[in-house]
Amino acid sequence: MLKLKTRKAASKRYKITGNNNFLRRHAFKGHLLRKKSNTQKRKLSQTIVVSTSDSKSIKLMLPY
Repeated sequence: MLKLKTRKAASKRYKITGNNNFLRRHAFKGHLLRKKSNTQKRKLSQTIVVSTSDSKSIKLMLPY
């Protein structure tokens, strides 16, 4: 049986939890931060759990 390779881009973006959920960061915090409010930037810096429909494809990219 062949070993499945991990997608390196996915391993840098997603982190797996103990309950086999995936954590990700919010988008829209890379640049253009001057026009965004402090509360918006604070909420964008938090990590959130990936939805179940997207986690199926992430499990294929991270075979561990």
